[in-house]
Amino acid sequence: MARDELRPIIKLTSTAGTGHTYVTRKNRRNDPDRLTLRKYDPVARRHVDFREAR
Repeated sequence: MARDELRPIIKLTSTAGTGHTYVTRKNRRNDPDRLTLRKYDPVARRHVDFREAR
């Protein structure tokens, strides 16, 4: 039960507006705010920022 609270599964959504998503886990203790990662968007065919969707 503590595992789900500390490292929840989050969905990262593309900021390019393509609707592509990645699914990952994050550590709430290290990253309490919304997570932003630069990842590859295959629809836009370039690297863009992916923001955490709630």
